[in-house]
Amino acid sequence: MPSLTAVCRVHALLDDSGSVGVTAIDKRPVDGPVEVKRLGVRGDVQASRAHHGGPDKAVYAYADSDAEHFAGILGYEVTPGLFGENLRVDGLDVTGAVIGERWAVGETLVLQVTMPRTPCATFARRLGESGWVKRFQAEGRPGAYLSVVKAGPIRAGDPIEVVSRPAHGVTIGDVFAGLEPEQASALLASPAPRLSEIVHGLAEKALTRAAVGA
Repeated sequence: MPSLTAVCRVHALLDDSGSVGVTAIDKRPVDGPVEVKRLGVRGDVQASRAHHGGPDKAVYAYADSDAEHFAGILGYEVTPGLFGENLRVDGLDVTGAVIGERWAVGETLVLQVTMPRTPCATFARRLGESGWVKRFQAEGRPGAYLSVVKAGPIRAGDPIEVVSRPAHGVTIGDVFAGLEPEQASALLASPAPRLSEIVHGLAEKALTRAAVGA
């Protein structure tokens, strides 16, 4: 069964040359149970709340397998939290997660997959890698943001179970790569769960582009 490798939250705010002046991307694993509520992991923060955090981006999950892939590219270990994730997961295809699917984590917590992570300049500065945003995008392994359906405590080693999956079948990887008109239509027609504003907007734009190009 899939499980949590680590639960991470901000270790320290770091100086950053971006417009905010600091960044909370320095996430590191924590010991023991940690409560996860509507806005994320207890004790975690976001420095730029215009682009990070909020109910639809409460938790960011990344897969061990994807971290291992990037370790091969970068030439060093991608330790839990290095990419700014809150949850490092094992045995779960995060890129293949369907928008709106729900994960039960531990005994109580229920999360819902909302959207892929969009790499930014802060992420690039964090790693100090040339052309990192484009390199990250090209690999198509973005990780997933999740909202909190039911709060609860979690810790490293907890099992993860996919408890529901919408029939539309549109995945994190599909949204990250750019929606096809059929995928956009399927998302917008899906009766539940509610789409995030960002994914809803991307779906509408995909249909508009298709209509203009027809």
